[in-house]
This record gives sequence, structure tokens and C-alpha cells, in this order.
Amino acid sequence: MHFITGTHIDRRHFLRGMGASLALPLLDAMVPAGKLSAESRKLLQPGATRFIAIEEVHGLAGCNDWGATQHLYAPSTTGKDFEILEESALSSLREWQDYLTIISNTDVRMAEAFAPSEIGGDHFRSSAVFLTQSHPKQTQGSDIFVGTSMDQLYAQRFGQDTPLPSMQFCIEQLDQAGGCTYNYSCAYTDSLSWASPNEPLPMVRDPRVAFDMLFGVGATAEERAERRSSRRSILHWISQDINSLMRSLGQEDQRRMDRYLDNVREIERRIEMVEAQNTSGDPRAMPEAPRGVPDSFSEHMEILFDLQVLALQTDMTRVISFKTGRDSQNRVFPESASDRPFHPASHHGNREEAILDFNEICKYRVGQLPYLLDKLKNTEVEGGNLLDQSVVMWGSPMGDANVHNHRRCPLMLLGGGNGMLEGNLHLQAEEGTPMSNAMLSVLNGLGMEMDHFGDSTGEFSLRQSAVEVTQEMEG
Repeated sequence: MHFITGTHIDRRHFLRGMGASLALPLLDAMVPAGKLSAESRKLLQPGATRFIAIEEVHGLAGCNDWGATQHLYAPSTTGKDFEILEESALSSLREWQDYLTIISNTDVRMAEAFAPSEIGGDHFRSSAVFLTQSHPKQTQGSDIFVGTSMDQLYAQRFGQDTPLPSMQFCIEQLDQAGGCTYNYSCAYTDSLSWASPNEPLPMVRDPRVAFDMLFGVGATAEERAERRSSRRSILHWISQDINSLMRSLGQEDQRRMDRYLDNVREIERRIEMVEAQNTSGDPRAMPEAPRGVPDSFSEHMEILFDLQVLALQTDMTRVISFKTGRDSQNRVFPESASDRPFHPASHHGNREEAILDFNEICKYRVGQLPYLLDKLKNTEVEGGNLLDQSVVMWGSPMGDANVHNHRRCPLMLLGGGNGMLEGNLHLQAEEGTPMSNAMLSVLNGLGMEMDHFGDSTGEFSLRQSAVEVTQEMEG
């Protein structure tokens, strides 16, 4: 591969070898020779903001009546410069406050029971509601029906010119036989993303599977087996193309490529270490998990975040959904300050001590987000960094899990969204506001031009109103 004056590298160029392929990050060499800077940016920049939707199950302790008085989720003040208390589940996000928009007091009524037979089945329909804001049809058959999820609406319009229109990730085991009751299909429990009302999309739990999806490691089972048995990195199989490319690049592009290749190799190395540990014969905390899945929740989250950032950096995809838990799970998190299983801890019985114990689990789980934000912030793309050009939407279709309540559910937006989000803002919705109103505003901010989504009644402004600014200044 040799580049001559007047030519450039195509934005969709891949380095290939032995069934492996490696997409490239944005390089100066991708700017066509002789083009004006503005024209080059128009050619290279997809224009679509990257979108990551992250679901939390079981709500937050701060959405309980008593927890709300302690500001364990929503700050005591609205508008700018709100205070996140040390006790808050969001305390790990204080240093990222300039990138944080908190939306409090919105409802997810589509997750509530609509008929007597649905009472008690909240855990088994909630996840299907989160990104669709539609009510699932109660069935164990093939006639499932809920709605098209917002990530897929966005992917169908703005993700079709990327190799992967969207990617779906999860942390916990899915497809648990017999694990879905109240006459709800497990598709509702285990799926965040719906390409259509009756088409749930599969989610990837194993980092090795995600790595192979991104880097095409082996076109056949035999090639994959040979590569792994050789214990050689993916970079070995495409080394000839890498060396040829590097000779053609300028100094700044070489620096970018070196950093990118280091990141790819580091992620691959971490996955290999997990696989080696999980096949060593030592007892596992999660013996049912694939060998590429770490027993540590934090390590699993970090590796999947790393893979997501690489996918966005190389424009392999612009749309990601991430399910970080499974409703009713009994996992214990040794790295948190609680030794109680997740689901039982969420049923705290309104006892203050138990609410605070559940809050420790919430703090730990939300505490994984800064790792992603730091990775996005430190990843260079055309015109800035990935955090400034992304919207990370984190939320839950439950509020107070103790009573399976879907009112006053937590929702946060992180990142800059290419100017869509101003950050450092707490917005409190009026009583009875559907969460879908805020999601409609997100969709339209992403360029969708929709007048309705789910059970929305109108848009919810993601910016502080002029009246609120005046009141804040006078106060």
C-alpha cells in the first residue's frame, strides 16, 4: 500500500490478513489532497452524533420517598451548579458535572400493569419498555409485540452507512430457561433493542465475541482456531499492511496509529488474560459464564466500554445499547460496600438502613460510568473528542424497586452531543411527565424530526429556560 501525491486513504479502508480486518481511526491522510478544510470535514465527518443508551435495572435508592429527601439521586436544587452529595449514587460523576444533565421526576407508565393478569410482572417487561416506551403484549408465544426502540430508530436513519448499523451489549446471562414468569416471553426481559415491535435484537455478553465482530478475526472456525492456538495477536496477521501504511503516514498520523494499535492490543491482551484465568481450573464466581467473561463486574464493564469506544472511534458503528443488569438478579458485588444480593437489596422495605445499603450498590454500579467518560474524552476524532460528539443516555424504567414503582424514574444524559447538551444541569419535570418526552427531545436533537415517541405528550426541553436562568441569577 503506497500513497502518492493527490491521493488519500478512504475513510472505510480496512487492513486485512488471515481472516482478520482492522478499521482505521480518522487520520489526516484521509483528507483528500487539494480540498478545502470545510469540504474535507464535510466528507469525513458523518454528521451524526454517536449515541450510547445504557439501562440500569431496579431503579435507584434515591427514587424512594425517603431516599429522595436525602438527595441520593436528584440534587436539592435545579438548574446550573447543583450539588451532588457524597452519599448520592451519582457521587462518582461530580468531576464530570460539566458533561452531566440530570432529568428527574419522569414516569415510565408503559411498564405498569394494564390488566389484572399483568400485576406483579414488572421485572419481566421493564427492559422491553425502556428504549421503546411502549407496553409489551403479555405472551409466552411467538406473537411478541412492544415497539421499535429509539436506538434502532436512530440506527435505521443514520447508521446504515456504517459496517455495523448498531451494536448491542449486555453484562448478565440472558435466555435463562424458565427465568421469565407472569406469562411474559424472555425476549422482553432480555432485550433492550427492538428493530421492530416484534423483532428483538441479540445482545453480546462475551468480550471475545465482540472483539471478533469488530476485527473479523477469522473468516472460518478453522482460521479462528489456528489464530488462537498460535497465541499471536490480531496485529501479527495484518503486520504487513500495518508496516506499509505506517511508512506512508505523516508524523502526527503515525502517533495516532501507534496509540490506536496499542489500545487494540491492550484490549486483546485483557481478554486473553481473562480467558486464561477462566480456563485454569481455578474455581469461578460465575461458572456458567463464557470463558471470555470476567467474574469481576467492573472488569467486564471496562472491557466492553473499551470495545464500544473503539467501535465509535473507527466509525464501525454510531449506535450502541448496553444492558448492565438483568431484572431480579441475585448477584453480589464484592467491590461495593454491600454484601447483599442485588434484587433482595432493592426490596428494602422502606427501612432507612436497608435503603442506604441498597444505595451502596447503586453507587458502585453508577461508578462504572467515569471509566467510559474518560475513554471518550481522551479519544480524538475530527473536530475534537468522542465525549463532546456523543450522547450517553443512562436510565432505568423503574424508580423505587421496593414496590415495583415506575414513577419518578432516574434518567441522565452525558456528553456534549455536538452542542446538543449544555451540561452542568439538573432539570426537574412536572409531576406526571412521561420519560418518553425527554427521549423524544433526545431523538430530535439527534436529527430525527419526530413529533411523537412511545407515550410522549410533547417534547421536554433539555436546556434551562430563560425564566429559570433569570430566577437563578436573582436568587
